[in-house]
Amino acid sequence: MIVEDDKFFMDLLAKRLSASGLSVIHAHNGEEAISLNQSEKPSVILLDVLLPEKDGFAVLAELKGNESSKGTPVILLSNLGSKENLEKAKALKAYNFLIKATVSLDQVMKETMAALSGAPARM
Repeated sequence: MIVEDDKFFMDLLAKRLSASGLSVIHAHNGEEAISLNQSEKPSVILLDVLLPEKDGFAVLAELKGNESSKGTPVILLSNLGSKENLEKAKALKAYNFLIKATVSLDQVMKETMAALSGAPARM
């Protein structure tokens, strides 16, 4: 699942992941992400931090606090790569934290595939 309110960036990610044979579902805000997570049970979640209605950290905390999704790898995507945000992501058990401005689609794909393969968290 991709949780991203920037349509252009979401479309880029979705096309890249779909081209690799992965099924992709979209959520445009935090509330929609929580709802889709319950009904779709995604294998990995790419989660923007700055979202309308409920930010990515709140979504991550809710996912990790839920018995059915606490083991789902969540890769945070943001341009807010401060030490504080990285520490918060780690404390909330994010799989990884990628900086949008510096990450390539190939790197996102590599991290997604690592998470799907059961590789240990990168944080």
